[in-house]
Formats: sequence, C-alpha cells, structure tokens
Amino acid sequence: MPPRQDVPAVHTPVFASYAAALERAPLDEHTRRAYASRVRSFLAWLDDAAPAGGDPLTDPHGRDFAARDYRAHLKTVLKRSAATANAHLVALDHFFTHLGLGPANVGRDEPPATAPRALAPREQKRFLRAVERRPLPRDRAIGRLLFYSGLRVSELVALDTGDVPLSARKGTVIVRAGKNDDSRTVPLTDASARKAVADWKRERAAWPGADTAALFLNRRGGRLSDRAVNLLLDEIAADADLVDENGRPALSAHTLRHTFGTNLTRSRVDVVTVAQLMGHKRLETTRRYTLPTQADMEAAVAHLPTDE
Repeated sequence: MPPRQDVPAVHTPVFASYAAALERAPLDEHTRRAYASRVRSFLAWLDDAAPAGGDPLTDPHGRDFAARDYRAHLKTVLKRSAATANAHLVALDHFFTHLGLGPANVGRDEPPATAPRALAPREQKRFLRAVERRPLPRDRAIGRLLFYSGLRVSELVALDTGDVPLSARKGTVIVRAGKNDDSRTVPLTDASARKAVADWKRERAAWPGADTAALFLNRRGGRLSDRAVNLLLDEIAADADLVDENGRPALSAHTLRHTFGTNLTRSRVDVVTVAQLMGHKRLETTRRYTLPTQADMEAAVAHLPTDE
C-alpha cells in the first residue's frame, strides 16, 4: 500500500476544515476515507504544481485549471486508469463544493464498458471456505450474509436482530437503512447463510450488549463498525489467497455485492428484479452486471486462430 501523503502546511487549515465536514457528511466510512485520501493527494500535488489561472481554492477559474491539470497528471504521470481519474474528480467536486466553489468544469473519460469486479467461481469457493474457517460465528454470519444478500457494508452494520427473521425453511433480510434512506427486503434462501446467522444469534446472547438492538456486536457490546467489517474481509482475503499482484486484499464488501449482482444476472434473473434486490434506483446501474468482464474479453480473444 502506498504511503499516506502528508498535507502541506500551507493547506493544513483548509484540509482540517474539510475533514471535519466529511465526518458530518451523509457518506459511509469507506467513501469518507477515499475522499479524504484523494483530496490529500490533490493538495500535495497542488503545493508542487502551482497551476496558472488563479488560486484553485478560492477562484472558480483557478479551480478548473487545477482540476484539468491534475486529471492530466493522474493519467500521464501516475498512469492511473480513466475510472481512477474519474473517482479522484468526484472527490474533488465534493471538496470544491465544501469550499463554496461548486464542482470543477472538467471533462470525464468514459471508462471501458465492463462489468464491475466480481469474484470468479473458483474465487467464490475459496472465499466461502475461508469464511467457514473463521472461529467466530459472528464472522461466519457476516461473510455469508454479504455473499448471499448483496448488502452494502453500511447496510450490514445497521441491521438489528429483528431485521433478519429466520424459520426452518425461510429467511429474510430487511434493509431499513439503505442508500438514500430507501428500504428493501432480500430473501435469504441459502441454508448455510441462515444457519450461520442462527448460530450467531445463539452465541450473541452471551456477549456484552446482548440486550441492545444491533445484530452484529463488537467485543465491548457496541454495534460493529464499517471499519471492523472491512478489516475482517481483509483477513478473509488473505486466508483465501484473494490478493492482487502487490499482495493487497482483492476483496471488499463492494466486491461481494458485485458478485451477488453478477451471479443473479448470469442466472438469467431479469434486470428489474436484480435492481430491486440490490436497492438500485436506476436500471442503468444494474445493467452493468450484464456487461462482459475483463476475463470474458480475454477468453473471447483467446479463441482467435494463431500460426503456432
């Protein structure tokens, strides 16, 4: 993982103000961390770049020039992908809006039209086996719920004990704190997932905080945090050998959510039903799961004739 960049002293006050505003913003913890990291990188670049066109932190023209130059820096110097550059620009829009300037007037590159990163079938098996090896019933329930319900991590930690009613043959996940405060119900049809949740509910009765509403507790009896779930998934990724070429975890709650959506669409579930299950407002968001993955395109090209 690259070292964390320090904010130059000249920009420390403005970053501190933004960081405080981020803590109050209606964003999940992962997004807050991502925005803070991307704005920190921008301010470090800004201290060295000194772009023309006015002060980027107070003048709209300077903002636009700086954002365009930074976009070029990300792509040509740091060799970042179009999707990564766009993600940085989204964070900068949030930052500039906090400063009262509004979003920068800078174009976005259209990223390649591929499906979101999801676990391949063999990776899914490794993930589920690693989940089953977790010693805590709580952690086994978290892994299986994320895999079989497609919850966002913020939705998972917001669950209360009554939000996952179970019977011998049926189960349901009631999402009350979805994105934009939407709610939805996801059937929990997998027997192993229902068993994992039932096992955890029995053990939970002996934990500190058992008399509180939260389904998933930490060791002190409080509601489990987004960060704790992300750290758990990092451990599962290492155990399942789900790491990238740099040895970093190639697994997150988002990856599992994308896997859920991909599995549904590849099982020929119609896009309207998938959208409902995933809590998508727009069908275009769900249709991404019908696009080819990078592996699909590599497999297609591999069928071309060769002269060997």
